[in-house]
Amino acid sequence: MNDQTPIRLSGAEETLLAQLESVGAHEAAGVLRASGLPTRRVEAYHYTDLRMLLSDVPPLAGPAPASGAPEFDIPGAYRIVVANGEIQNAGTAPAGVAVSTRKGSPLDDRDDVLVRLNTALVGTALDLELTGSVDAVIHIDRRLEGDAAHGASAARISVAPGATATILETISGSEAAHMSNGGTTVTLGEGAKVTHIVVDRLPESATQFGTVDYRLEADSRLVSLVINAGAALARTQVFAEFAGERSHSDFFGLNLVDTDEHRDITLDIRHAVPNTTSTELYKQIARGRGKGVFQGKITVVKDAQKTDAQMMTQGLMLSEEAEILAKPELVIYADDVVCAHGATCGDLDDTSLFYLMSRGIPRAEAETMLIRSFLAELVDGIEAEYVAEALTGLIDSWLAKVPK
Repeated sequence: MNDQTPIRLSGAEETLLAQLESVGAHEAAGVLRASGLPTRRVEAYHYTDLRMLLSDVPPLAGPAPASGAPEFDIPGAYRIVVANGEIQNAGTAPAGVAVSTRKGSPLDDRDDVLVRLNTALVGTALDLELTGSVDAVIHIDRRLEGDAAHGASAARISVAPGATATILETISGSEAAHMSNGGTTVTLGEGAKVTHIVVDRLPESATQFGTVDYRLEADSRLVSLVINAGAALARTQVFAEFAGERSHSDFFGLNLVDTDEHRDITLDIRHAVPNTTSTELYKQIARGRGKGVFQGKITVVKDAQKTDAQMMTQGLMLSEEAEILAKPELVIYADDVVCAHGATCGDLDDTSLFYLMSRGIPRAEAETMLIRSFLAELVDGIEAEYVAEALTGLIDSWLAKVPK
């Protein structure tokens, strides 16, 4: 058998191939033609078989004005609107923020289909230089407007040494079967301190793909939070490189999954130098026939002695048909490290539920209280008050939604 025999492409793959060819991305098209979308045989996509899950791809997005209010209206925030991949409104930047554009996506070249699609389809990316500490929350409001469209967008965020910032990215849009592919790179200079939050709030009819790439220099501090609570098919992948000693990051994430939704957070961290630390806490709640996926990989290179990395994933299943899949993984080449991973999954604790109900609290309210308690620590690490309130409101609205 000839190994070079082309595979039989699905309808979605054929559409993606035509879109890549239409923008002159012939190399990316060639890779897709040869390998297709990843299936369960690709380890990083073992629980998210894109060839099976992605049944339709809408036309490439054209220019469209942003419409509607922002998904999160954060008082005092500096809001940048990116509609259908185009930067439409950057307003007046606060002190310490320089806004410009750059050609193409800033994502690193990786052997990953979502990264290749993003780098092939992004024409112009947002470029933020944070030259000093920024008091206002920076809100990058990515939107897909109009009829169903396939939109790619990207942002490069460079944080100067010693600077501090809170950056919120939301992905939302009109009630249509959009497909979004977003990319963000965040580089933290020496001693920088950044909180970076990514929230998917696309309609349930949509598909959301996102890639976040971090690089931490010496003595920098990062808080990263990803929430998937919008598109029925969602995958957010987070890459991080610890490049400077004494850098530290707290990684958080949440999949809220209902009905037949499939939401995936995949994490790939590399501790590349000695004396770096990280914590990873990812939670999932699934009800109906929803499926939540978390894959987490921490690699400690040979010379990265004194690494301390602690990963935990926790799942809460609220129905018998729900699925939660988790695969934490450690790859350690150094011999002087403190690293661990763990995973738990179950339903609400009957003893705690009985205790609350015995105090006169109705069952539904008691269940909500326990779920809020389960999720509280994800939001507790967000220092920006209005952002924390908005995230709490998002969680409460999901809990209050009647499952289909």
